[in-house]
Formats: sequence, structure tokens, C-alpha cells
Amino acid sequence: MQWTDKIRQMKILLVVAAVVIAAGSLVVSHLLTRDLEREEERKMEIWAEAMRSLNKADENTDLGLVLKVIDENTTIPIVVLNERGEATASRNLRIPQSELPDSLPCLTRYGQRLRAQGNSIRIALDDDNPAEYIDVCFADSLMLRRLAAWPYVQLGIVLIFVVIAIFALLTSKRAEQNKVWVGLSKETAHQLGTPISSLMAWTEILKEQYPDDQLLPELDNDVKRLQLIADRFSKIGSLPEPVDTSLNELLQHVVDYMNRRTSHRVNIVTTLPDHDVRLLLNGSLFEWVIENLAKNAVDAMGENGGQITINVEEQPGRVIIDVSDTGKGIRKKDLANVFRPGFTTKKRGWGLGLSLAKRIVEEYHHGRIYVLRSEIDRGTTFRIELAK
Repeated sequence: MQWTDKIRQMKILLVVAAVVIAAGSLVVSHLLTRDLEREEERKMEIWAEAMRSLNKADENTDLGLVLKVIDENTTIPIVVLNERGEATASRNLRIPQSELPDSLPCLTRYGQRLRAQGNSIRIALDDDNPAEYIDVCFADSLMLRRLAAWPYVQLGIVLIFVVIAIFALLTSKRAEQNKVWVGLSKETAHQLGTPISSLMAWTEILKEQYPDDQLLPELDNDVKRLQLIADRFSKIGSLPEPVDTSLNELLQHVVDYMNRRTSHRVNIVTTLPDHDVRLLLNGSLFEWVIENLAKNAVDAMGENGGQITINVEEQPGRVIIDVSDTGKGIRKKDLANVFRPGFTTKKRGWGLGLSLAKRIVEEYHHGRIYVLRSEIDRGTTFRIELAK
């Protein structure tokens, strides 16, 4: 539960950092873009005055400075319109190949569009005749367009970084947890081996000395149960070979075991096909999955008890197993975390049962396990899907 909260907090922190970086970048870029727009507008005013001087020049006018100003503009696209709205000159424009044979109409339309957008400066050619003028129409330079697009590029880079960071965080932690689980499972199986062997020997001795004792069969069953548990732990981390298994018998074995160890207030109902359903399974591990779901259902129903329903349905190419209870249900905010290692709503337990069940179903049996539905105070249904 604590690790889940830490992961959630880390995700929120990374997203907030990305938003702050993106917002700061947008603000800075907006200020730079605004300053650059003003600078380009001042350049256009100077360029327009140069054009005015060029149009009014006579044989005594020094055109050196005027031509230098005009030639220095190599980045800002310009179209010059006369008083009739016709293009008379252009600069820094790429005309499409299809328009080259007759480019004047294309330039005229482009200049009029810029003028309609307010990107133009009107220059009177004759101070005594206001009807004679030119409109210097200009567009954003390539640098200005790139600067305006840069924040969105940066935002994309930040988002990609956040996604990669979260993925790396989850992957590294998952790999670390897998190593811990595998090591813990195998060490548990190893540690159980010695006392189980001793119990088996003592059981045989007791059978010889007290052959009629009615408690010895139950003791023998418990020792076999410990053997089964140790065998399950030893298989975690490896890829056990599945064998042809009767699903009906496996589920009935789970029901018998649960009935002997749960309150009479818990009623376990099975709905199975009339014929024997056979699948390639690792019996001991898959039985553990069903037991885990049944034990969680018992815990969810509490002291008042209730009903656990195990339903098996065959469909084309797959078998569906639903394990339902009438317990307290799962909160919506917890549905996404029920299979995460360490997540538990119980006061005791490590929160590894459902995580291991998911691993057994999906990695060892190539199936699916998920919460089909859950309602508070109504119960929960877990669904397992297996290929036939």
C-alpha cells in the first residue's frame, strides 16, 4: 500500500514538473516572440521608408544607404501592393512551381491576405497626393515561426521524458520485486523441506505404534498439505510444464479443502459443465490461484458469512472461470491496484496473493485474470480466461 502511494506521488510530481516546465517555456517564448514581432515591425517601417525614398529618388539622391537597407532584409517575407491592390514587388518568398508562369496574381492574393490581417504599412509616395501610396505587406519571418513552435516541441520532449521516467521507474521496481519474490519463495520452500521430512518420519512412526488412532489420517493430510505448499513455493520463478488436468476435479478439490477450513456460514456453490473440462495446467499452482480467490472472498464476507460461487463456462477457444462472493466489495479507486504487489486492505498480510495469482495465470498459463465487477456491500467477481 505504501509503495503504491509512493508511485502515485512520484507520477503526480513528474506530471506537475512537466506542467511547470511547459508553462514556463510558453511564457518565456511568448515574451520573446512578442519582442521579436515588435523588432520586425520596426524593421518593416525602416524598410518601407527606404522604399518610399527609392520611389521619390532623383538623379541627385544618394541611394547607397537606401539600397543597403532594402538588401539587408533576407528573412522577412514582403509583398508591395500599389494603390490598386496589385503586387509590384516581393522579397523572400518562395513561389510554387505551378504559379511560376504567372506569379503576379499569386503575389497579389498573398499580399491582400496579409493586408487584411493587419500586417501592412502604408507609405505615401507623394505628400501632396494622398491617392498615391504603396502598402508594404509582411509576414512572420522563419525565425519567428520557429520560435512560436518551439514551446510545443519542448512540451512534447518533456512529456516523452516523463513517460520514459515513469516506465523506467515501474520496470526497475517490478524487476527488483520479482527477484525478491523468487528468492523468498525458494528460500521458504527450502526451509520447509527439513521440518516436513521430520513430520513425515514421525507420522510413519506414530502409524506403527498407534495404527487405530483416528487423528493420524488428518495429521497425514496436513503433512501432505505442507508438501504441496512447499512444492508451490519452489516453482515460483521457474516455468513449470503444464499437464493435461481435469478442471472439474481441481475445483472440487479446492471446494473440499475450503469447506473443511471455513465457517459453516460460508456456502460454496459450483456451477460446472456436465462433461469433464480438461486443460493444460500446472495443477498445484492453478489450484493455489482458486484457493487465494476463495480465501479473499471469505475475508471479504467477514463473520456474517455469505456465498461463494465458482462458475465455469466453455466458449469457442476458451474457458471462463468466475469466482464471485457476497462480501463488502472493492472501492472504485482501488480496482486498478488490487493486483499490485503490496496492496492490501486487510490488517494482516503482505498483499502478494493476488499479485502472485496474476503471475501464475498470465505468465505460466498465458491467460487473463481481472475484476469483472464489484459493488460496495454487494460483492465482487473475479474472472479468469484460459485458452483451450
